[in-house]
Amino acid sequence: MGDAKQFRSGRQFAAYLGLVPTQHSSGGKERLGRISKRGNPLLRTLLIHGARAAVNASRKKHDARSLNIQALEARRDTNVTTVAVANKNARIIWALLSKGQCYRKSN
Repeated sequence: MGDAKQFRSGRQFAAYLGLVPTQHSSGGKERLGRISKRGNPLLRTLLIHGARAAVNASRKKHDARSLNIQALEARRDTNVTTVAVANKNARIIWALLSKGQCYRKSN
């Protein structure tokens, strides 16, 4: 991945990994490209596997993040939920690395 500061946002980092479409927007007009798989395939695979484990574990938990995952899974397919959780985890990773902070669990 290199330096996290080379990405302007967590979304740009997630697009690099191939978790969300690339963005070619300007002037208020939103243009989304395709989901490229040019990033690190091992990192993307690990994020997806970790997200799949988090989705499965959230079914037995009642904390805020698990409830959000359960609500998303009620509206969407399990695989879509898995990629959404992987995307959120990638954005959290980017924020932690770019700011040089440690993870703090929210209450």
